[in-house]
This record gives sequence, C-alpha cells and structure tokens, in this order.
Amino acid sequence: MSADKTFAPYTLRAAVSNRRMNRRAWLVTGLLVLFQIINFADKAVLGLVADSAMRDLQLSAGEFGFIGSAFFFLFAIAAVLVGFLAGKVPTRWILLTMGISWAVLQFPMLFGGGAAILLVTRILLGGAEGPATPITLQHVHGWFPAKERGLPSSIVAIGSTLGPIIAAPILAAIIAHPDLGWRWAFGFLGIAGLLWSALWFLMGRDGPHSHTATKAHADPAATPEPAPDGTDSTNQPAAETASITERADILKLVPIRAVLGSKMFIVAVLAGAGCFWTQGFLTTWSPKYLAAVVALPPATIGLVSTFPWIIGALALLVLGYSSRFLMRRGVTVRWALGALFGGALLLSGVCFLILPNVSGETAVTVMTLGAGLAMIYPLAPTAVAFCISSKQRAAVMATLTGLASIGGVIAPAMVGMLMDKSGYVPAPKGIPESVEMAARLADGMNSSFGLIGIYLVVVGIICVLFLNPDRTAASLQKKFVF
Repeated sequence: MSADKTFAPYTLRAAVSNRRMNRRAWLVTGLLVLFQIINFADKAVLGLVADSAMRDLQLSAGEFGFIGSAFFFLFAIAAVLVGFLAGKVPTRWILLTMGISWAVLQFPMLFGGGAAILLVTRILLGGAEGPATPITLQHVHGWFPAKERGLPSSIVAIGSTLGPIIAAPILAAIIAHPDLGWRWAFGFLGIAGLLWSALWFLMGRDGPHSHTATKAHADPAATPEPAPDGTDSTNQPAAETASITERADILKLVPIRAVLGSKMFIVAVLAGAGCFWTQGFLTTWSPKYLAAVVALPPATIGLVSTFPWIIGALALLVLGYSSRFLMRRGVTVRWALGALFGGALLLSGVCFLILPNVSGETAVTVMTLGAGLAMIYPLAPTAVAFCISSKQRAAVMATLTGLASIGGVIAPAMVGMLMDKSGYVPAPKGIPESVEMAARLADGMNSSFGLIGIYLVVVGIICVLFLNPDRTAASLQKKFVF
C-alpha cells in the first residue's frame, strides 16, 4: 500500500489511519454500543430472574407477565417527549441523564424491594429507557455523513443484542451464587450504569453532522473530496442519483404530522411492533420456555438464552454492511435498507409459524432463529431518518419507537395470559416443575407463536413493498417546500 493512500472519511479504515475526527467518531460509536448493551441487559434481567422472583415474591404467570408489560407503560410517552426535546438540546446530555437514571432505578430491588417495588421500578425504568434507541441513532448520525450511516447505525444497534449475550451468563452466575442471588443481578446492572455514565461525561461529544453543529457541512473533513476521475471518495458519480442519500442532510423542515401520517411511517410502526413483541418475549419469558422445552439447568439457560441475540447481532451486522455497500453504489434506500429489513422479518415470521409444530432441541433452534431475525428494529428508524431534516429526526424516530413499543406491552401479558389459559400454574418454591405443567406452559407459548408468526410474515411483505424513504422524502419536499 502506498504511503499516500487515503480512505473515505468516517470509514473504519480511515479511523485506523491518521484522521483525528474519525477516531473520535468511532470512539463515540463504541461508547454508544456500551450504552445499548446496558440498556438491553436491563431488559433481559427480568427474564433471567423470573423463576426465583416468581417463587420468592409469590407471583402467578399472569402477574409476572403484567410486570414484564409494565416496563412499556411509560416507554412510548417518554420516547416521544424526549425525542421532541432532542431537537432543541444536545443529545450528549440526554444520554448522560438516561444512563444515571437507569443505574439508580436498579438499586431498590437489591435492597429488598417486593413485588410492588419491582412493578414501580420497571415502569420508571421503561420510561427512562424509552428514548434510548432513537437518541443513540440521532447521536451517531451526527458523526457520519449520510452514505456512511448504515454501518455505524447497525454497530450501535448490535449493542442491543450484545446486552443479553454479555450479561446473561454473568447475571446467571450471580443469580446462582449462594452468597449473592437474584437481587444482586439488579445491583450489578446499577453499578455498570454508573460506570458508563462517568465515562460518557468525560468523553461523550456531539458530532459535526449533529443538528446542533453550526458548521457541519463546511467542515472539509466531513465531506468526501472529489477524485481525479470525476467520482467522490465513495466511488459514486458526482452527478445526482435517485437515492435520497445524496440530499438527506439538506432536506428542509416539513410538518411533523405529514411525516407521521405517511404510508411509510405507518408501515415502519407496524413492523416495529412485531420486533418489540419479540423483544418482550425474550426479555420476560424466553428463559422459562427453555427450561420447559428442554429442561436446561439455570446456568445453561443463561447461556442458551443469548443465542437469539447472537443471531440478531449477526443479522444487524450483515444487513448494515450490505446497506452501506449498496448505497455507496447508488442503490436507493428503499432497496438497500427497507427491502432487506422486510425480508428478514418475513423469514422470522416463517420460523415462528413452524415453531408450534416442533419440540425439544429443534424448537429451541427454530425459536432462536426466528427471534434473532426480529432483533433488527433499529433499521426501521434508520430508514425513516433518511426522509426528514436532521432537526426532526429525533422526534420522528422517537415517535416511531414509542408507537412500535406497543408490541412490547402486548407480548409479556399476552404470553402470560395464554399460559394461564392453558392451565399452567408455577410450582411452589423448592418444588421442581412437573412434566404436565411444563407441557401446559409450552402449549400456551405455542399459541402466541402462531399469532406473531402470521403478523411478521404480513408486515415483512408490506415493508418490502412500501418502506420507501426515497419516495417519501421527494413527496414531502415537493408538497411542503417547493
């Protein structure tokens, strides 16, 4: 490689070279990955302590499912409110406030809180975590030009899948430890949240493409230099293409109500609800399902319950890299991102439809694949963000997240109710689950799998057809600007 070899700004290869701005961009990206890891570990802990907490607190499946759903009671409201606030203030400070709040809300359960405290802290935690995905995406978008955002967005989103992967074995070991127990799982997450908040206070910054930056587009390091052959450093022709990526950062403000009423936004909400349903199931009931279907010991359940999140991380990485590859070659956002997102949801739905018809290790494998492929929700707000002004992205992405989170509200309570309907009753403390009760638990869950499978197949097809930021952006700009 020649000494004067240069790379496109904000790429990973450029970050390894000598561009200081790129190193800062990827440092911030790494901190946001840690932020999302803690975020989803906070969600996953409830499922991991399910067996111990239900017995100690004397909760039925329906009651525990209600607590799982309660996490999302304030989720949507907080996501929308903070999203609109993020259009006016630096997201750096919003992220710091969220990190501290998450940490503080873990400690009441460590210090002996009962069922009522668990319910209240999960409601408050859901409100504090509701804006996490849209705000982290808004923040990372401020560090990268439009064509380069697919990969860092997916890397940040992978943090949401790494949370349970990394945390589950650690939390399972804490829960099983005779001197610690399930309450210390909450304490561990509180300490982790405080440590992240300290790091972010010292190193977190807003980027040159942020809506609060005054000279983002005047920064020579922020714009690719034309090459001698008439192409830019992303190998795209200098002439304007049909993809909205060429104009995403110069779009004018349009009425928010017009964006929220667009066909594309409605499709994204419906798809996102399916993704949140799966998250709600994984973070509340997946460990119980693994125990009932294959009778795994607690330590092994902690490991196996990470498998769907591993699949989700791989799916996000592959889809993020693929979208970046396609966009840099002039493919529209609809096909480079929207269609890939819809196709993954379609495959997820097929897996859930198969799930009630298999058992044992095969069921665990199919559940892992189906749930993992639905762990790609961040691609929906990333796609939607391409069709609106940078000042409106946080509000729109947060509103999308808030509405889509209805799926997370439905999932835990829905599964718990279907388990109760099938006749499942948790075994008393100290008594192993009977074979009959395990079968009834599986029957209740299988009923929910059939319903979500149909839903994901339908919304996956709709996404392929209608999740089109290029057309939506052109329509909104023509109607409200010109």
